[in-house]
Amino acid sequence: MKQKRIFALFLSATLSLTLLAGCGKKQGSGTQITLNEVAHSIFYAPQYVAYELGYFKEEGLDVKIETGFGADKTMTALISGDADIGFMGSEASIYQYNEGNEDYAINFAQLTQRAGNFLVGREENNQFQWSDLQGKELIGGRKGGMPEMILEYVLKKNGLDPEKDVTLIQNVDFANTAGAFAGGTGDYTVEFEPNATSLEQQGTGYVVASLGIESGYVPYTAYCAKKSYIEKNPDIIQHFTNAIYKGQQYVQSHSPAEIAKVIKPQFPETDLDTLTSIVTRYAEQDTYKDNPVFSEESFALLQDILKEAGELSNPVDYSVLVNTDFANKAMGQ
Repeated sequence: MKQKRIFALFLSATLSLTLLAGCGKKQGSGTQITLNEVAHSIFYAPQYVAYELGYFKEEGLDVKIETGFGADKTMTALISGDADIGFMGSEASIYQYNEGNEDYAINFAQLTQRAGNFLVGREENNQFQWSDLQGKELIGGRKGGMPEMILEYVLKKNGLDPEKDVTLIQNVDFANTAGAFAGGTGDYTVEFEPNATSLEQQGTGYVVASLGIESGYVPYTAYCAKKSYIEKNPDIIQHFTNAIYKGQQYVQSHSPAEIAKVIKPQFPETDLDTLTSIVTRYAEQDTYKDNPVFSEESFALLQDILKEAGELSNPVDYSVLVNTDFANKAMGQ
């Protein structure tokens, strides 16, 4: 009889664990989810604020952050089920939808509103003009990726033909561009922080222009999840969006020094003064969005950039790939 009771308790515990299993595993610290980010950059400060200040935990989530090093790799992790939420340029969601993926990724929250990368040259140049790039070699990014397309958008805006006036190097892996430049590849490179500042500190490169300022307001990065995941886990998506909004609000209401101190554990190799300078650089160019709503105007601009880059022939309706319900609810609307 005692053995039966023990077995019954064991079976009950097993069933309880089974019920809690699935896309998010619930433990004492909250529902476990995996977030795959396209890169690990100070550009995404509001996300790290949400993590370090416990906003995800306040929302009942235990978030594991992994880095994909490229939107294509991050989207692959999402579609394969290795990640629950993907964080990348929304062009990836358009590509995979047009490829016929039935369980496609839907964008539900936007984080940044400007490009977060910088043009780095081999010499200091306070009088830099985009015409200086005529005939030069540039380490850009993966063809069809947001960094590369924004670069081409800026080049065209400044009267340069990306195919004729410059030589774009597109075969260097996203994670290795700074190292390749430091090793002698290219005359210029396009880098996110902290790599841009790191090259300056090494004396191997100097920031000469901001693609964020040159390109204007662009929906550069957003969070997405598979259609089936959102349908099955609306509460997780809502709580995640709530936490991101809290992070955005903190960044809007605190100084770069305060923000840098909060996110310092995410960048142990970067000293606090450097971190503060980088956050200041991003804040001064209005990089960080103050709410997670991904507007229809922003999505239209994104698709215009894709079309201009020759990467989109079949535009997708905004209502198919963007869901603003969670962002609006997070804001109390």
